[in-house]
Amino acid sequence: MLDRLEDDTYAYRRKINHYYPFHDEGEWELGKFLVENLTQTQITKFSKLKWFNDHPRPSFTTKDKLLDWMDSLPCFTEWQVSKIEFSGYKTVYPIELIWRDALDVVKQLFSDPIFANHMTFVPHHIGVGNQREYGDYMSADMAWKIQDYLPIGATQVPIILGSDKTPVTRLTGGLEMHPIFITIGNIDSEVRSKATLRAWRCIAYMPIVKFRVHTDYQSILQARLWHKCMDLVCANLKAAAAEGCFMPDPFRFIRYVFTPLTVDPWDLDKFQKAAKVLNLSGVHMPYWRDWIYACPSVFLAGKILHTCFKFFADHPLKWVKETVGAYELDTRYIAQHKRVGTRHFAKGITHVKQMTGCEYRDIQRTIVASIAGAVSPRFIRAIRGLVDFTYLAQHPVHSPQSLQAMTQALSDFHSFKDAIVAAEARKGKKGVKEDFFIPKLELMQSFEGTIRRLGTLMQFSADTTERLLITHCKDLFPRTARQSKDFTEQCVRILNRQELMEIFDLYALLTSRGASLVNAIHAEDEDVTIANPALSWVSRILPDEVKSVHGPRPVRNHFLKGILSGDALTAFQLNVTPDYKSLSPAEIRTKYTLPDFDHTLTDFIRRSSLASDEHTCWDPKYGRFQVWNKFRLQLHSAFQPRVIMPSRVVQAYPLSNDFPLGNCDTILIDGPGMDGNITSYVAQVRLIFQPTIRRGSDVELPSYLSNPLLYVQYFRFISRPEDRPELMMWTVERVYTHDANGNRHRHGAVVRLTDATHAVELIPEYGEAVDKSMTSATCSESYERFFLNNFADKESYHAFSTEFV
Repeated sequence: MLDRLEDDTYAYRRKINHYYPFHDEGEWELGKFLVENLTQTQITKFSKLKWFNDHPRPSFTTKDKLLDWMDSLPCFTEWQVSKIEFSGYKTVYPIELIWRDALDVVKQLFSDPIFANHMTFVPHHIGVGNQREYGDYMSADMAWKIQDYLPIGATQVPIILGSDKTPVTRLTGGLEMHPIFITIGNIDSEVRSKATLRAWRCIAYMPIVKFRVHTDYQSILQARLWHKCMDLVCANLKAAAAEGCFMPDPFRFIRYVFTPLTVDPWDLDKFQKAAKVLNLSGVHMPYWRDWIYACPSVFLAGKILHTCFKFFADHPLKWVKETVGAYELDTRYIAQHKRVGTRHFAKGITHVKQMTGCEYRDIQRTIVASIAGAVSPRFIRAIRGLVDFTYLAQHPVHSPQSLQAMTQALSDFHSFKDAIVAAEARKGKKGVKEDFFIPKLELMQSFEGTIRRLGTLMQFSADTTERLLITHCKDLFPRTARQSKDFTEQCVRILNRQELMEIFDLYALLTSRGASLVNAIHAEDEDVTIANPALSWVSRILPDEVKSVHGPRPVRNHFLKGILSGDALTAFQLNVTPDYKSLSPAEIRTKYTLPDFDHTLTDFIRRSSLASDEHTCWDPKYGRFQVWNKFRLQLHSAFQPRVIMPSRVVQAYPLSNDFPLGNCDTILIDGPGMDGNITSYVAQVRLIFQPTIRRGSDVELPSYLSNPLLYVQYFRFISRPEDRPELMMWTVERVYTHDANGNRHRHGAVVRLTDATHAVELIPEYGEAVDKSMTSATCSESYERFFLNNFADKESYHAFSTEFV
């Protein structure tokens, strides 16, 4: 890729001026800003501003000159327009396909040095213990089967396609197109799953046309047109899959490459209407017919977004609404405690008209615990089976054990779905009862086989493709009338300029700073935290230019500068400046309503001094304290221990007008049990503090007081998951003690910050009906019994399923 840049027509001029044809870097940034943000008319108005009468003008004096300069920048895969004709059929507008050669785009992706540390070139087996692990495509069965048919030493570049039927040109006088995206399975799934990392490239904009035929044949002809266009775009990819071709990898080695079609995750409902009567789509020449190693039963992989999340919204959620009642269900969601980083439905969930996969996921996260008590146990168990299946299907890595658990979860749903029938919950439109012959439900049966063949399904998520519409296509095309004869040519020029500017920006940055264009490839750090390959690459070559790279920033690694737990598996972060720099014990007791604060701190000092032989003359009754209202807790991934997860915020706010009882989150704490062994406790954090000493004082704090401490109030476990198999959740209730006067108080204690192990979520046990006086600000303080929600996120689900006992 970099050699082709050096071979550009004007490369010799750029050895003198790295930003040629622009005068310097500043002028290049101005020109890029104008082209990306202003229309041609606005650029003309800008160039005629009176301000330029007293200030130097840029080298480009007109919008035409600016655009010509942009068009002269080096390019790899140019866009083009092809006219498509269907003999015997007329259309409202001419059929024009905007596309570029898919093989050239694949070569660019395969050789991009940015992805050098994030690529795999050979199939491999991963063994964890005595079980095989299925992760990316190269660790699955199909990669090995195809490799067996390739010449010795050949490399397969698995082709992954993506599309979305959402038109990207609705405002252009009736012209509609939808994009086709491509990536390769060699790039790690963590990189491919983020749309902003540019691992996906657009290769075509499929025309959506209206044929002058009877409506019964409209969708059939559109389907044939789609396959005909795909034939043209992917012709060279199919040739490379059959005969192979040579292309350089990011390390500048030339490889003999084959390009099998691995995944084309369609929405399988796409052509169902056309095939309703005859069970046929009417497409007699599908584009994959001559693509070697391509089989629809393999590459038409199920999608988590449509098959799981949208299925959940279209069916199980409707069953729950019908059984629980819209008002009661809304009230249960409105009353849930708000946690930072988790969606809270302040107005309920039944009135939301438009939802995305994120909303479906957030509703699904608490649905099982939320409906407990309002429906029969068998009904809950059926819903729980589908939620379990969805969570297990989202695992970034799988083992035979997890695949068996996923299959069992789906089997549980079918075993208990009679409860849904008994509750008369399957009412469709106009009250008509629905059956269970649901295509998406049937498709779930194939998930286990697909994962064994292709790897985890999350790497093919349609959520990424839908996000690409925003990152790659939003506001891309001009709002020009469709009657404009050169509209498609305008679109092509815009697409080419976008590609030119993106490549030239990084090229000019490196050459102008004197950096070598040969990739500086290093082994990754022990802990993987950088989520942006471009940022990682530039940070090694030009550390001072990291700010020039756009896209998601790295996950902040608190393991480097934060507070570590004793086993170094958990990191904590507190703001440098506390929320309260100096509070007395009396102020803490009043502000946070902690009447036993002095007693619990004294007890903590006594226990710690006995355990460590460190004594102190510092008096907690007259000491001063720094206080924080929140801290961050960070863990490694439960699936991939080298990967660091984003931190979670744990709140401990005092009483306020918005939160009359405080706003405090719950955590899991490891501490000594009655038998002396380490035991897990659920506790609510009420205070985050650290003792301080006055300046000039000769008192020294012992080690157990020199780090942040937590005042917590405990919960005790009252039932195990096995006691309520429909929920499979731990149930906890608050712990109380009685003082000398017989008054009941919540049982509190002081513990080290580093004793915390997880941030956990508690859902109140609402019973048959929720108390209507409850709000999200009071429910966590007013209810006594709670379910420990193991569906808080995929990481928590996996951790509680495999670690927590």
